[in-house]
Amino acid sequence: MTEKLPTAAKGSRLISAVVAPAVQLWLRSQVEQIEHLQVQIEAGDRQILSGYIPQVRVGARQAVYQGLHLSQIQLLGQGIQINLGQVIRGKPLQLLQPIPVEAELSLHQADLNASLAAPLMVNAVADLLNQLLSADPSLVDVLGPQPQSLQDLQILLEAEQLTLGMSVQTEPGKMIPFALRTQLSLASPRQLRFDSPQWLTRPNAKRGFALEGLAGFVIDFGPEVSLTEITLTAGELFCRGCITILPA
Repeated sequence: MTEKLPTAAKGSRLISAVVAPAVQLWLRSQVEQIEHLQVQIEAGDRQILSGYIPQVRVGARQAVYQGLHLSQIQLLGQGIQINLGQVIRGKPLQLLQPIPVEAELSLHQADLNASLAAPLMVNAVADLLNQLLSADPSLVDVLGPQPQSLQDLQILLEAEQLTLGMSVQTEPGKMIPFALRTQLSLASPRQLRFDSPQWLTRPNAKRGFALEGLAGFVIDFGPEVSLTEITLTAGELFCRGCITILPA
């Protein structure tokens, strides 16, 4: 793993000696892997002594969080309160209040497919499939009412559309190839909407079958997420928005 040491505010020994290493250690503790980590802390010693950091910028590539592979990420956190007194005594850094973080995230197709091996993603896809079956009864004719397991998960990213492929076990010994292709847009800052969804017999099929019952289907990310942009290009998914990080 390659890392760059955090960059401190010019002339601030307190940041260089105490806060920057603690921030770096905290960031590393949140992920399984991270490369080319860059951290810039913008604060004065007087602010730091009160446990307040006005602004922190973080940039990283190839981070892995709970099995999810993030190709490139840029974060900007502002108005951060930390337990400085405990940090000085050698305790781990902790957040004392929620932080709104502006984020730009780039996900490459290869990293998304690597993420599909993570239990978090497998469970998320299984939950999504159950929601889709409830929203569009025509899918029940294809996959049955209760798929038993999923295998061979695969994502294809193309200009303005995403394809999610899989093999669905519908009964013991029977696997059905299935793929969902859809355009994506923002229904609201916290909701992702399916536009013109289709089901296909395989991910690279040229044509699919319209899923009218899923037109306008939304995935809700919850109140901690506020997206302003999502863009699909060949091999890449880009997101911009704000995430609220809650104290542990």
